[in-house]
Amino acid sequence: MTGPLLFGLAILLAAIVPGPDFAMVVRNTVLSGRVSGMWTATGIGLGIVVWVVATSIGLAALLAASALAFTVVKLAGAAYLVYLGIRSIRTAVKERRRPAAEIELDRPMSHWAAFRSGLMCNLLNPKAVVLFTALMPQFLVGGGSQAVLIVELAAVGMAVCGLFYIGLANLIGLFRAVLERPRVRAWLNGVTGAVMVALGLRVAAN
Repeated sequence: MTGPLLFGLAILLAAIVPGPDFAMVVRNTVLSGRVSGMWTATGIGLGIVVWVVATSIGLAALLAASALAFTVVKLAGAAYLVYLGIRSIRTAVKERRRPAAEIELDRPMSHWAAFRSGLMCNLLNPKAVVLFTALMPQFLVGGGSQAVLIVELAAVGMAVCGLFYIGLANLIGLFRAVLERPRVRAWLNGVTGAVMVALGLRVAAN
């Protein structure tokens, strides 16, 4: 198996394990629909490109080596997750108190907002620093053009991660009939928010 394919497999395995990116796609899909989830997935995919390039030129390694910088990224990521989680919980509480007929099923979220949330979630994930710092050196060896290899790895990583989360958004979309029930929507918002808060606190504590 060639380097880019192995890299793609590693990225896929990392994506499958539920984490902040996974929770963000679920949150935005539940909150605003399948299209928002897909734009969130696209933002996460671009985040993979940024990490591949940053690691290749040594920025991620410097970040991992600096305790202060790593702590800043970690706390910023944790705060972002907790903030979004609390917003989802507040939405759930409000919906539980309102008559079912008055609950808005699809809360407006622009494509840019969904894309930005996915990108920021990925870039502020401290686990990405560790993952790419450990992973990339294994593939940036040997002969050939390093620039071409970096482009290949970035493209493969973005495609694999983006397509996985796009698939997740569409899978959630298959349960549209169930998700359209106002009380189910409120319950999912509450659970998703609680998970994001828990992830944020876990990131801050580690």
